Amino acid sequence: MAENKKKTYQSASGEKGSKNDVQQAYKKATPTGSAGGFRVGAVALWLAAIAFEILAILVFKGVVNLKFMPQIAQLIVFLVLDLICVIVGSQLWKRANHIDPVSKKNKTKFWLWNNMGVIVAAFAFIPFIIIALLDKKADKKTKTIATIAAAVALAIGVLTSIDYNPISQEEKAAAVEEIEGDVFWTPFGHVYHAYDDCQALNHTDSLTYGTVQEAIDHSRTRMCSFCAKRMEKEQGIDLTNIKTDGKAVDEADIPDAVPEAE
Repeated sequence: MAENKKKTYQSASGEKGSKNDVQQAYKKATPTGSAGGFRVGAVALWLAAIAFEILAILVFKGVVNLKFMPQIAQLIVFLVLDLICVIVGSQLWKRANHIDPVSKKNKTKFWLWNNMGVIVAAFAFIPFIIIALLDKKADKKTKTIATIAAAVALAIGVLTSIDYNPISQEEKAAAVEEIEGDVFWTPFGHVYHAYDDCQALNHTDSLTYGTVQEAIDHSRTRMCSFCAKRMEKEQGIDLTNIKTDGKAVDEADIPDAVPEAE
């Protein structure tokens, strides 16, 4: 079996080094941001996206014409700016939903709140596509290129706006209440770990750690299933209401005692 990598740690506040070096710095971790601020930023960017779509429509109709740039180039520029605003706005909205999630009791509101980016992406491109397709007077080449560009932008906008790991108010509250101490997450992972010697981290050499609140605020909304089973086995903690990554784990795979990683 391959030897586990020696890990370096970074607290949620950004302090780096060995775990012992940053243990105290972790206690002074700075807030990850305001949900309200992220939502305001998201809405502002989404409004800008709609404005760029309107400009693209006006260019397509010939109402707006930037003489220093061909029409098709103008359309592409405005559609790209539209897409950038949609994507960045959606990332801010998802971050806000992780910091301040909504209750799952109202399923309609929960779905709408967590898919707001997808809805905006649709509004930011579908009207342009419909107008372009229905315009019989437009140049055929310009119409084809513009429609394809908008359709591709729509697909990208929708895929990047989906929150694949939404969390409810109830799930976050349960995690914060039940899980004490540090949790750990990797730079590009989507889950947090209750143990830094989890077998899923055997080949990871860099970890960030903080409270479960901070992990969720950083979009690690689910607990590793290995860690969940181990917590249930070793500590008897009821994790029924805590969101995990959903992978089936055989209890026999969880050792009675796992040596602490160096």
